[in-house]
Amino acid sequence: MTRIDWAHRAGVFAGFLFVAIAFSWPLPLHLTTHLTGDPGGDTGVYVWNQWTFLQEVMQGGNPLRTRRIFSLSQPADLSQHNYTAFLNVLALPLIPLLGAVGGFNVVMLLMSVINALCGYVLARLAFTATRLEAFIGGVAFAWAPALVARRTGHFSLAAAAPLAIFVWCLIKADRTRQHRYAAGAGLSMAWAAFCDPYFAVFCLLITVIYVAGQAVRLQRRAEPSAWRWFVNVGLLAVTGLVAGIALGGGGRIALFGTAISLRTLYTPVLLLTILLLARLALSVHVQVHIRAHARWLVRFAVVAGVASIGPLAPVLYGLGQRVADGRFVSPPTLWRSSPRGVDALALFHPNPNHPLSRYLLGDFQSQSATAFVEYTAAMSLVALGVVAWAVWRAGFRPRDSWWWVTAGFAALALGPFVIIGGANSYIPGPWALLRYVPVVSIVRTPTRFAIVAALGLAMLLAGALVALGEHWPRRRQRIGWAVLALLLFELLPAPRPLYSAQYPDLLTVIADDPRPVRVLNLPFGVRDGAQSVGNFSARSQFNQTRHGKPLIGGYLSRVSERRITQLRERFPVLSVLMRLSEGQPLTEDDRTVVMTQGATFVADASVGYVLIDRSSIPDALSTLAVSAFDLEHVATEGQYSLYRPSQPLPSPDIPR
Repeated sequence: MTRIDWAHRAGVFAGFLFVAIAFSWPLPLHLTTHLTGDPGGDTGVYVWNQWTFLQEVMQGGNPLRTRRIFSLSQPADLSQHNYTAFLNVLALPLIPLLGAVGGFNVVMLLMSVINALCGYVLARLAFTATRLEAFIGGVAFAWAPALVARRTGHFSLAAAAPLAIFVWCLIKADRTRQHRYAAGAGLSMAWAAFCDPYFAVFCLLITVIYVAGQAVRLQRRAEPSAWRWFVNVGLLAVTGLVAGIALGGGGRIALFGTAISLRTLYTPVLLLTILLLARLALSVHVQVHIRAHARWLVRFAVVAGVASIGPLAPVLYGLGQRVADGRFVSPPTLWRSSPRGVDALALFHPNPNHPLSRYLLGDFQSQSATAFVEYTAAMSLVALGVVAWAVWRAGFRPRDSWWWVTAGFAALALGPFVIIGGANSYIPGPWALLRYVPVVSIVRTPTRFAIVAALGLAMLLAGALVALGEHWPRRRQRIGWAVLALLLFELLPAPRPLYSAQYPDLLTVIADDPRPVRVLNLPFGVRDGAQSVGNFSARSQFNQTRHGKPLIGGYLSRVSERRITQLRERFPVLSVLMRLSEGQPLTEDDRTVVMTQGATFVADASVGYVLIDRSSIPDALSTLAVSAFDLEHVATEGQYSLYRPSQPLPSPDIPR
């Protein structure tokens, strides 16, 4: 490799690094004191992930198991937790130097650069783009609104680089039929799983859609079909039924003596959708050329599968144990009330991260941080415009697979029933059926499919620039620089809203205590991504990265019912604390349990400190805990009050 090549690569890296710093401003000025998400929410758990991984590695333990939470029961198994193992590895050398917050921020800045570099590499391969055109593709991917929004809470989903590398390996394997690229696809799938488990499923779906885009050909049927008349009649009848329910509110009808209630549009619109698809199928001739790809697909699947198993073996072993022990958590998928997708209009919304959008349209992040991080899916309007321009004027005709991947994942992001302008249209999307497919059903939240759609659009943008440049070769550079300027302006999210990551000073008291004692947080509870028993705050785990003592409660992405049952049955005091933390009234039986067993519980559990968040619990619970556990006040700071047992604890023996 020549010095010029090295200089070009260094320039690309420096360019992406500059964009990362500028687009995260003013975070670089506050790396150790602020975060782009609330540490009391999901952000706090992602910081905890990196800190816990480091602690377990330093102590020579299995980083997929920990006693730092749920410390009164068996070690917490992290194989079903969104543990972000790849990001944790990147943070290993940084946390000792910069602290948990500083290391976390540097990792996220670095990850945005890695996303851009992987998008750049994919654009160079897929469309033979110039460095400038590939750079634009990398920017469009790494700082797509969907990914930037995830950096306010769902940081695992912002680490999307392995998706681009998986597609790169898939294309190389398809073009060359070489096993090393199939193995690379398997390794990149494992890498994707170590960023976010959803990404491994995304890789499988990308493969299916990519192959379908090559193997399936659609042609318009010239000859009429006798079935069309019957389907047309059915369409008219069901359309009238839908209109009648929508306008009249529904009712009951008798069909062959059977009363049928028709009050919602779910079933009629589903039937209407099926008839429309049938009508389309009668008008289109589908040709499938899978035989030409079958042998390659089998070889690719075997090699990629074997290559992915090795790195994923520790996680697969943990999952196998959970299945064998009955601890595997699989929330049911409900037809009407499973998680919804993004609003169809949100795909074409101006970038909600942009300061002008926040000023003119409202700051969605501050209004509802949870909805902002989950439902932001805006596609770049600049990218859409350039692609349309290239198709119209430059004859841009990429391989069908790119259209299928981009449009297919955008359709999946719409969820089980399409929502338009906040109103449920009752139209079932492809996710209505795919969510019941084994393995694919792991993806419970369809909004996250928008990340792959953003990758597809970024690559189509790079390909469109190539087509425009070839159509107007003398203007190629000017077109590229103009599009880059427009894209940078459109995607600009700075100045970023920041959240203070300062720890309460009273945590120093706990951190300086040499005893291996536990911390009980009030309100108390157990929480996961699907349920909450009691009221546990992620802020407690964030605070643990400062004081370092084991917690009695905890949060994981998936918590088994067995663990919750064991806590309730083994420690009646904790069962009462859970109910009271939920806001349930204090009964005389509850008071009796806590008052009679409180001192014994404190001694047996080696509770060294009780940290009470007075803004989240009723005074009755706080007063009961202080009395039953015989606590003495240590310090109060803001909303927090710190207590410790007034009686000395027996010498505790807490497994490390």
